Amino acid sequence: MSTLVLEREPAAVKINVTPESLIVDLEDGRTLIIPLAWYPRLLHVSEAERKNWQILADGYAMEWPDLDEYIGVEGLLAGRRSGESERSFGQWLQGRAK
Repeated sequence: MSTLVLEREPAAVKINVTPESLIVDLEDGRTLIIPLAWYPRLLHVSEAERKNWQILADGYAMEWPDLDEYIGVEGLLAGRRSGESERSFGQWLQGRAK
């Protein structure tokens, strides 16, 4: 059995968040389009909050500091959804309502 070895780490260079999708342009020219439903914190906030993001370090991840949301590019490429439990997300939503 062989293991996949990347020639270089995938890196985000641009992000766009629509009401339905997270769109990530990678340094190598690919564009990823991910359903926002995979990341409930991004789905349940205002447009202004969705737009307050930053690309970390060399583009290995994206962060929404106001939402305490962090998404790694490798996870997106692997098809990983948010790992947050429903209970944790519910508590987060309740905390925002206060």
